[in-house]
Amino acid sequence: MNMYVGNLAFTVTEEDLTAAFSVFGTVAGVNIIKDRFTGQSKGFGFVEMPDNSEADKAIKALNNSQMKDRDIKVNQAKPKSDRSKGGRRPPRY
Repeated sequence: MNMYVGNLAFTVTEEDLTAAFSVFGTVAGVNIIKDRFTGQSKGFGFVEMPDNSEADKAIKALNNSQMKDRDIKVNQAKPKSDRSKGGRRPPRY
């Protein structure tokens, strides 16, 4: 299961997330989203755990928990096609 992890402190590393999630099972991958120009964390990322039951335990335990003085948000990531478009207007011509 792919999980969204939000409200991360800018100092949180992929190693920090791996350590936190590996308590609940196997972590297949971690990706913190960074600004393409500055390289600084955007404050969110994704963690992939192959076993859904382990991922569910991690979500229940880590959602609203503290990591580096921030209450992080953890939930199942939604595929791009399932997310809303954010109310964008059509272009004007």
